[in-house]
Amino acid sequence: MKIVIINYGAGNIQSIKFAIKRLGHEAILSDNVEEILNADKVIFPGVGEASSAMDKLRSSGLDALIPILKQPVLGICLGMQLMCNKSEEGNTKGLGIFDLDVVKFPESVKVPQIGWNEITGLQSNLFSDIAEKSHIYLVHSYYAPIGDETIAESEYAFPYSAALGKDNFYGTQFHPEKSSDVGAKILQNFLEM
Repeated sequence: MKIVIINYGAGNIQSIKFAIKRLGHEAILSDNVEEILNADKVIFPGVGEASSAMDKLRSSGLDALIPILKQPVLGICLGMQLMCNKSEEGNTKGLGIFDLDVVKFPESVKVPQIGWNEITGLQSNLFSDIAEKSHIYLVHSYYAPIGDETIAESEYAFPYSAALGKDNFYGTQFHPEKSSDVGAKILQNFLEM
């Protein structure tokens, strides 16, 4: 199986590679269009700031490529947020895969939200054999509200989308690569799609 992690200068790449290796697979890091098109699975990572990340995607043409991919694609954290219509962070236009706008947590809560939280309302084979209220690891100041494409929820003062799904596209606000056995199982489920 050919697994490609999209390389556009986003963080958390090594921890994703190690998590996939622990599952018995190798992942390659690439920004090559042909390599990404020919992958069996594509992971779109992200740690950082939305507008500068989108600038990097645009400069390499990856902003046009990602929405037309046909194989399973998993966006992680900022990767998931960039798959939405837009983000309040840097007033950034996203890839428009998920029909939601990413917004900042209100000033009434401490940001970023860092640490372990429960996921509920699991509605996808991405969560096969994952129990309701399993714990996942998050670090974020912006979130996608609940919408038609929400496939898991978490709560921080109020419910928000912990994961999104549409056709062959999936996104997790949390970091499966840092979410212990639960995250490993979610990654395995994705690789088995």
